[in-house]
Amino acid sequence: MEKDDLKSLVTQVYKELLSNIDSQNKPNKEEIVSYLRDAAITIESLADSEIDSIEHAKLTFTNAYKNIADKSISSYKKTNGNFEKLTKLHQETLDTYKDDLIDLPSISEKFDEIQSHMKEEVTRANSIISKLSSQIKELEENTNLDALTKVFNRRALDSYLGKVCKKGKLKHELHLLILDIDDFKSVNDTYGHIAGDKVLILIANTLRKVLRDGDKIFRYGGEEFVIVLNRLSKERCNLIAKRLISIIDANQLIYKGNSLHVTVSIGATRYIDGDTPNDLIERADRALYISKKNGKNQMTIQEKEV
Repeated sequence: MEKDDLKSLVTQVYKELLSNIDSQNKPNKEEIVSYLRDAAITIESLADSEIDSIEHAKLTFTNAYKNIADKSISSYKKTNGNFEKLTKLHQETLDTYKDDLIDLPSISEKFDEIQSHMKEEVTRANSIISKLSSQIKELEENTNLDALTKVFNRRALDSYLGKVCKKGKLKHELHLLILDIDDFKSVNDTYGHIAGDKVLILIANTLRKVLRDGDKIFRYGGEEFVIVLNRLSKERCNLIAKRLISIIDANQLIYKGNSLHVTVSIGATRYIDGDTPNDLIERADRALYISKKNGKNQMTIQEKEV
């Protein structure tokens, strides 16, 4: 990263830290140190080759920190479950021996002490789980990255298209493509959802490698991606779409010894002055429908209403 990019990323960490402090009732030094340690680990894990802009890098940081919190919740839930099992076992033991002829007052007292301690731990763990869950929900509402593929999400698409269409008239051509993975349901049904996730990641990585830095990639939902191509002609858009189809068609994903071959269909349209976000999406979606109807693994362009 360049110096300005690094400064921008540090500023993002600073803003996230202040937000973290403001969200807590009684923040302490240990929590701040823990946050900064996690931030350092996250920054170290950012791969320049997978980041197409500093904006993406900052979003990746936010998303990665959410994943850290998510793992913490998983850990606390596991601990909490173990405590609950032990608490139940101790209670059953106490109930069994309290009425027994054997007098074990010291053991009973010790069990009571452990029982009380573990109930406190369960309460504390539940409190932490609730707190972390709230933090993750807030992060998910504010992040613009798809957690699985690390491309921009539907929320970011809505915001981006809203800003573009608000201009009314553009000085350059803009094309929007909807890319849909053909027969994706059969991949999930045959090989499982993990295989399906790997296919989505493969497609996202392919798009990042083929497209320019100025182009935008969004996960639209399920097996669909939206691509926004800026400052190029209809002919160039056509070539890029066909290249994407060809590259994806030529790739094979190996999953548990199985070779998964997937293809994609694309529907494309060009921004027309006065378009709304819905106009763009609906035209591209109709073009995608034609690609599917005509046999899949192809692209269709629709430039105006029909």
